[in-house]
Amino acid sequence: MRNIMIIDDEINICTLLSKFLGKHGFKVDTTMSGNAALKMMKEKPYDLVLCDYRLKDTDGAQLLQDIRQLNPRTIVIIITGYTDVRVAVEMVKNGAYDYLSKPLYPDEILNLVHKAFAHLDAESERESIHVVSQPQTGGSSSVPQNDGKAPVSEMLDKTNKYVYGESSGATELFRQIKLVAPTDYSVIVFGETGTGKESVAHLIHHHSKRSSQPFVALDCGSLSKELAASELFGHEKGSFTGAINTKIGAFEQAHGGTLFLDEVANLSYDIQVALLRVIQEKVIRRVGSLKEIPVDVRIIVASNEKLSESVQKGRFREDLFHRFNEFTIYIPPLRERKEDLPLFVNSFIAQVEKELQKNCGKITAEVWECFQKYSWPGNIRELKNVIRRACLLTPEHQDITMTALPLEMKEAFTQSFEEDHVSELAAIANDNDLKTVALQAEYNKIINVLKEVKYNKTKAAQLLNIDRKTLYNKLRLLNINY
Repeated sequence: MRNIMIIDDEINICTLLSKFLGKHGFKVDTTMSGNAALKMMKEKPYDLVLCDYRLKDTDGAQLLQDIRQLNPRTIVIIITGYTDVRVAVEMVKNGAYDYLSKPLYPDEILNLVHKAFAHLDAESERESIHVVSQPQTGGSSSVPQNDGKAPVSEMLDKTNKYVYGESSGATELFRQIKLVAPTDYSVIVFGETGTGKESVAHLIHHHSKRSSQPFVALDCGSLSKELAASELFGHEKGSFTGAINTKIGAFEQAHGGTLFLDEVANLSYDIQVALLRVIQEKVIRRVGSLKEIPVDVRIIVASNEKLSESVQKGRFREDLFHRFNEFTIYIPPLRERKEDLPLFVNSFIAQVEKELQKNCGKITAEVWECFQKYSWPGNIRELKNVIRRACLLTPEHQDITMTALPLEMKEAFTQSFEEDHVSELAAIANDNDLKTVALQAEYNKIINVLKEVKYNKTKAAQLLNIDRKTLYNKLRLLNINY
């Protein structure tokens, strides 16, 4: 259970927030003074602190500094009743996670708390990853072994597992990241869905001179024109229907640090024009305001299609493309870096075992062969989901077998075996033609029945009018791995 502390000199706010967050599964303590809060924090660790900026014995800025000295990992969210946004921005720059303006709205508070804990979990996951041994396998399968040499050990410095690898593609990817990170170049990250574009952006930020400043990520894929302007540049209270509070946009939040814009090609033409001006002038203007606010931000953008092709199609401004295109990084898909599969699989299994509090067992030779032959259209994200599913479906201490894999993977694996089997039968057809025809007919029948019953061997045996043992023997003789 997460521990939350509420610090506010208004008893009503303490009571209401305590009851509200308590109902949503959090353990909440309250206090009305900064000194009492610090004393409580010395006796008990807190994951998150909601703190009023104005207190009788101190202010939010001093309290934030004291909290960070006691526990740098404690998330601090500032509550303020004052409209001076510059104070809130300065607090965020100095280490606060975010701020809330009074009057407080329950949904807004809950969403921000969940978002803060998700951020904390992501940071903990990145920092807890260590060099791990290769996954164990059953049978006589041959799994590539890691010799423990660079570049993997070089990569594991609080970075994301999506970038790890011993393959030539992974090595070149990390080399480019290390080259461009210390510069202030804008970067385009290009790669298929699920290859880890945001992980690369995080890594660039981590190795840059801006690493101590904010990293802000914004998914542009589903933003309408109106919402995009507000999310990027912020808005003033009352500037449009629903603007009940002043909002700080992504550029202001990332001031001094890095702004990552995912699926940037989906931004509307008008927003692209506004974005070009911000990059050129280094100032933003909130929606509903005439005041220009200076911003110092490094921009990293990502797309799952080449932005140069979007320019040719008229979907993306050429001048904006050239502003972004100071350096481009290509992330190879998983099918081009199969040598890295063991490292990814082992890392995901360790993560899932921790999540499920269970031992996921070994991966069989057939599953490893399937992993190697599969094309992985969803890339590393798909692999992670496959491992999560397989570990959940497999009883503790039992081997992970083909039955725990998704249907589309089984079908693709079966198809590859069908093609291999047809080639083998064709090779011996001239020597023993009648036997070949019989084997092919039997093979086709078993495969069709397995597909019909979604690879349930008990049902398949019933339809074929044989017992399970006979079916298993035929599967083994015909080299069918189900």
